[in-house]
Amino acid sequence: MEKRPNIVYFVADQMRNDSLHHMGCEASITPNLDALLEEGVSFENAYCQNPVCVPSRCSFMTGLYPHTTGHRTMHYLQDEDEPNFLRTMKKNGYEVIWVGRNDIVPGDRSKEDYCDVYFDGIINEDTKQLTKRMQNFKMPQLPLKPGDEGYYSHYIGKISKEEAHRPGSDWGCVESALQYLQERKSDKPFFLYLTISYPHPPYACEEPWYSSINRDLIEPKRPSALLLDKPSMLKGICKNQNIGHWLDDNYKELKATYLAMVSRFDYQFGMLKKQLQDLNIYDDTSIFVFADHGDYTGDYDIAEKVQNCFDNPISNIPLIIKPAKQFECLPRKTKALAELVDLCETVCDMTGIKTEYVQFGKSLLHVLKGDEEHKDAVFCEGGRIHGEEWAMEKGHGKESWYWPRLHEQGKEGPEHTKATMIRMGHFKYVKRLYEKDEFYDLEKDPLEINNLIDEPQYKEQILLMKERMLTFYQETGDIVPNRRDLR
Repeated sequence: MEKRPNIVYFVADQMRNDSLHHMGCEASITPNLDALLEEGVSFENAYCQNPVCVPSRCSFMTGLYPHTTGHRTMHYLQDEDEPNFLRTMKKNGYEVIWVGRNDIVPGDRSKEDYCDVYFDGIINEDTKQLTKRMQNFKMPQLPLKPGDEGYYSHYIGKISKEEAHRPGSDWGCVESALQYLQERKSDKPFFLYLTISYPHPPYACEEPWYSSINRDLIEPKRPSALLLDKPSMLKGICKNQNIGHWLDDNYKELKATYLAMVSRFDYQFGMLKKQLQDLNIYDDTSIFVFADHGDYTGDYDIAEKVQNCFDNPISNIPLIIKPAKQFECLPRKTKALAELVDLCETVCDMTGIKTEYVQFGKSLLHVLKGDEEHKDAVFCEGGRIHGEEWAMEKGHGKESWYWPRLHEQGKEGPEHTKATMIRMGHFKYVKRLYEKDEFYDLEKDPLEINNLIDEPQYKEQILLMKERMLTFYQETGDIVPNRRDLR
């Protein structure tokens, strides 16, 4: 094949698809990401495989679904012998540069096996200087206290430049990645995994982004979960957060701050793009911009995320691919269904690398060329069975911003239990292990307000999707390790 391309993953944390301007959000300011449509493809219907960080990242960094290796909690990261695509790329001749968030490999395990360079925004600083900075720095705090209405909104609002550039911030990560690219000496192709924290709550941003969002263009939020036929987990979080009345006066500010964070992410992507262009390697680089999962941002009167619900705000994520010039591409938005598990196989297709294990992604190269058909179904999953107390993630009191969700996770009712979403065409079905299923017609009801599971006219479609889900689990239930042990 031709010269192997450089690969860049530029990853947001908790960014919903409809937060991008070119995806229809009039209030959003994302010129750099919008411009990628002139040379790449943006997926309207891309889905993560779990709506929280660790399971999603363990999935897209392997091409395996969360259930395949049991990743259904924030506290269980990869075992040492589990497949990992960073390690695969390193073993196959790529210089792997890992900058930013982890949420894949346990923090006490060396990263040397996975990458050539690891930088989390802190560890490369002089220890004494870092200690001094940390002692003098106060993290931004919510302007409320537990018990106040709105405390669990995760809202902070405008922060100072100093707060935005705090130790371990996205700025340190992006600037370090740019500096490394400028100074690198290796003649190997590189895989840059640059994964930053924005727009993950708390909702906070500095100028000029904070004031740049036109509040008058913010669309209304979706109705409260307490008024809809939604699962017990969503209703419980909604009740615990108790921000419905607070949002009546503050929703536009919360959403605008979130969109400001998205805009800052866009700006930082622009910095990366310019660096690649200045180094004359942009055309030789395939860029993947995506998020690990989305965010409710006040919809259904809920802030942040949840582990076993799959409404589009948290499961439908941005995915934009700008391939290296050597690959044929028809720039556009596409409606093709795609999943984050498809990333590994797409990179394999671009580089000629094969994983040392069987994975379940499907290359997106044919979609980049212009094909509008990719997968007949996409999936997202989460939750636990009764008795899995270690998956409750205990230890957060009412002072924690996450208490409303974690309180529900600690119950042994149906709240935190297993559920699986399948989307086929414009239909979405959610199978729930211990409570009522969900079914939505996204063409007629894009806001997922009306649960149609009991409507007789959809009976055949629901049976079809159940059958497809059964096939999905049979295909992907496990993998056989690629070794022969002594018997």
